[in-house]
Amino acid sequence: MRTIPGSMNPDVVRAIDARLDRLEEEHDIKVLWAIESGSRAWGFPSPDSDYDCRFLYVRRVGDYLSLRARRDVIETPLDKVFDVNGWDVRKALGLMVKGNATVGEWLRSPIVYRGDVAFRDELLALAEDIVDRDALRRHHVHVARNNLALLASSGVAKKFFYALRPAVTLRWMRLRETTAPPPMDLPTLVAEAALPESLRAVVDELIGRKARTREMSSIVVQDVLLDFVETELRTAEAMLSDLRSPGTGEARERAWTLAEEAFRRLIGDSSGAR
Repeated sequence: MRTIPGSMNPDVVRAIDARLDRLEEEHDIKVLWAIESGSRAWGFPSPDSDYDCRFLYVRRVGDYLSLRARRDVIETPLDKVFDVNGWDVRKALGLMVKGNATVGEWLRSPIVYRGDVAFRDELLALAEDIVDRDALRRHHVHVARNNLALLASSGVAKKFFYALRPAVTLRWMRLRETTAPPPMDLPTLVAEAALPESLRAVVDELIGRKARTREMSSIVVQDVLLDFVETELRTAEAMLSDLRSPGTGEARERAWTLAEEAFRRLIGDSSGAR
C-alpha cells in the first residue's frame, strides 16, 4: 500500500524510501508499515515543516529469542528535512495494550510510504478489541496539558495545535460511543466532532495562518479556542474513572493475551516471508 499526496516533495519521498531500504538491510529487519506523522499528516503543516516518517518493523524470530536484548527503537539522524524513526512491533503492541494512542494513529495515517494492508488491518482490529477508553483519554489529556505548558513558555504556534488536536479527539470520543480509533488528522476530527460552525471557522482560519508561517513562528490564538481546549480537557478529566488502576483487571489480562497472540503470528508470518 502506498498513499502519497501531490503536495509531498517527490525528491524527499524518494530519499525516505531509500532510507527505509537501507535500514532494512543494515538492521536485518522488515518494515511492515511506514507512514507520515506530524503536522503534514495531522492536517496543519507549515511551509517549512519537516518530514516525520514513522515505521513499524519486525525482526527475525531468532532475534527475539536471543539472550542479548536488542533495542526496540531505530532512529536515524535528525535534520531540518528528515525525522525518520521506528518501533519494533513488540514495543508497539505493548504500548497499545497500555492505552498509548500513537500506534493507532500511525495505522490510520492518511500518508503511507509503504505498508502491508493485512498487517494494518490486523492491528487496527486488535486496537478496537482491546481499547481502554479511559487510558486513551489519559493519553490525550497528558499530551494536551504538556503542550499547553510549552505554548505558555515558548509562544510557538505549533504547540497550540498539538494541544488542540487531542482536545478535539477527546470531544470526538465523548460524542461517539465506539471502540473505533479516532481519525488522525485535525480537519476530519473537526468535521466529525460536531463543533459549532463559528468555532470550526476559527479553527480553519488558524490552520490557514499556520500554512503561511514558519514552523517555529509565534501566533496569536483566539480566546475562544483556548477556552474550548480547556473545557474539553476538564470534561475529560472529570470522566476519568478511578475505580480501578491501569494495568489490572480481567480486561487488561485479556488485552495482553490477545496482543501476545498477534505478536507470535506477526513474527511467524514475517519470518517465513523473508
